[in-house]
Amino acid sequence: MSGRFGGRTLARAQALQLLFQADVNNRTVEEVLSGDYAISDGPLDPYGQELALGVDSRRYAIDAVIRASSASWSLSRMPIVDRNILRLALYEMVEEDDITVAVAIDEAVELAKAFGTDESPRFINGVLGSIAADVNAGVDVYEKARQVLHAAAKPQADAPEAETDAAPAAEGPDSVDAADVAPVADDTAE
Repeated sequence: MSGRFGGRTLARAQALQLLFQADVNNRTVEEVLSGDYAISDGPLDPYGQELALGVDSRRYAIDAVIRASSASWSLSRMPIVDRNILRLALYEMVEEDDITVAVAIDEAVELAKAFGTDESPRFINGVLGSIAADVNAGVDVYEKARQVLHAAAKPQADAPEAETDAAPAAEGPDSVDAADVAPVADDTAE
């Protein structure tokens, strides 16, 4: 990959590599940075480190936005690379004032082309595109995601008894439960 990326694009690629290592090893980015880690293309760019740490610090809230925006794909079903590209792009879209939404999406699609599957660029673009209008309109996407996920997790007790007996609630990788929602409240309460 040497020579393919430069500047902030290189920093994003390095941040993605750190996020990937943290995700695969079930560690924080800080833990990855304190040990042996592997990145391509030279020394770790300071912006890459800043991005990876920033994404990691907002991961629960970012993941809630991804869950709420990709109803047909749970986080656990997404390829690890795609999941972390989405996290990185959402962080830049919401938290980085000097990065436009369009640039964050374009950069994410380029990372998906370099590191993902053949389907990754289209998937990444679709998920981020569904969030872009809200971000551009000034919507608090973290709060919106929390509301969507809480509504989806609302107990079936509110449904009429006849409907409750007719079919059990769906379970599986796409169902939402309290564990999916609870960390969001803790993370966004800052």
